Amino acid sequence: MHCFSFDIETIPDVDFGRRMYNLEGLSDKDVATAMMFKRQQSSGTDFLQLHQHRIVAISVALRTGDSFRVWSLGDEAADEAELVQRFFDGIERYSPDLVSWNGGGFDLPVLQYRALKHGVQAPRYWEHGDADREFRYNNYLSRYHWRHIDLMDVLAGFQARARASLDEAAVLFGFPGKLGMSGDRVWDRYQAGAIAEIRDYCETDVLNTWLIFLRFEHMRGNLDKAGLEREYALVRATLKSMQRPHLDAFLSAWTDAAPS
Repeated sequence: MHCFSFDIETIPDVDFGRRMYNLEGLSDKDVATAMMFKRQQSSGTDFLQLHQHRIVAISVALRTGDSFRVWSLGDEAADEAELVQRFFDGIERYSPDLVSWNGGGFDLPVLQYRALKHGVQAPRYWEHGDADREFRYNNYLSRYHWRHIDLMDVLAGFQARARASLDEAAVLFGFPGKLGMSGDRVWDRYQAGAIAEIRDYCETDVLNTWLIFLRFEHMRGNLDKAGLEREYALVRATLKSMQRPHLDAFLSAWTDAAPS
């Protein structure tokens, strides 16, 4: 069994904004401000529609065989097309179960738009059972299937009024949650050239999501108590061995978290 926990970080697609709103000559910052202002006027929120987002980081946690890994796709200089290609290449290679927090409502639709923009092929992702019967009743796109588990959606019983943020859910269950960074700061940090910080933040979101998923697997009987503790121990050992400051901080915050 291969299982990917994944998360993306995005910024305004200012190239789209320039073309769409005839904003040639304006700086990226001013174009983004104009895009968010137009969105605020039309909807009451400055959160851009999903097709107006550009991906700058994709992080994954992979549980396969006896191993656990967490990393960000590509390197810091990788462009969006490479990041998106690598994500769908992973699905093509592993046919993993996907785990996300709001992946059905945000991450996957954005990935779909950007894959289409960059000409990325993703046949395994779009499989509905025509070539592989196993996907007929369990595929990535159907909301109530298990090949992609959007934990936010599932735990809320598919009701918008019951949804929780990843940060609050993680803290509720005794995990670190956000550690000084948040999605609404990504654009500012990107303009400051802090892509490494954004990638690190994305990885900690993936870890929070994965740990909640393990708790969920225990709740629905796929892990017993001993199995859950073994999975936690594997994550802890992996993070410790990687010796990276943001993962050390996550591990420390997790160790210090109040027990459930």
